[in-house]
Amino acid sequence: MYVVVNGGGKVASYLARTLLERGHAVALIEKREDVVRKLSSELPGGPLIIQGDGCDAAYQEDAGVSRADVFVAATGDDDDNLVSCQLAKVAFGVPRTVSRVNNPKNERIFNALGIEAISSTSIISRMIEEEATIGDIRTLTSLRRGNMAIVEIELPTDRCVVCGKKVAELKLPVDCILVALIRRDEVITVHGDTELDAGDVVIAFTKTEHEAKLKRALTGV
Repeated sequence: MYVVVNGGGKVASYLARTLLERGHAVALIEKREDVVRKLSSELPGGPLIIQGDGCDAAYQEDAGVSRADVFVAATGDDDDNLVSCQLAKVAFGVPRTVSRVNNPKNERIFNALGIEAISSTSIISRMIEEEATIGDIRTLTSLRRGNMAIVEIELPTDRCVVCGKKVAELKLPVDCILVALIRRDEVITVHGDTELDAGDVVIAFTKTEHEAKLKRALTGV
């Protein structure tokens, strides 16, 4: 997977290092010359580092944003993060844009524009990694102690192994609780007699170590 990160501060450098250590290709765009030198000497694997403004199409082009799987804006300026993500989406057609949001009041604006707004570096890296490896399961948030998560799993529309079954009949992993279903435009609170339907989006509370098992229990894969 190829990820372009706009920014070179602590958040961006930590994220880049994490992704590089997990075997992903990473490029960074950073304005400050001294920070570029520091990143070049500290990051493993010699990633591509572009000195320039990530809000400028020319520098995004130099970083290969057109072939990126994910564009991450991780600067300390929400305005820059918003502009760079929009540029990546509109001008280069990047399928996923993820942004650090420094002011929580701005999160709604980012989400309304189709940008995944995140306020924690660890959650950004985890979302990218897990969607690339687990597939239909998406981590919505990791709880503060780090071993529990709220996840979203979409049930298949064909060959659904749990459709028509009541929640109480399901064989779920230990410490996995189904919280709600999103069915078309309706949110349904889950009870033991709630029946699952094809295409339902299941919101669940689980131990992080059991996320893959939960996906298999609900989707069969």
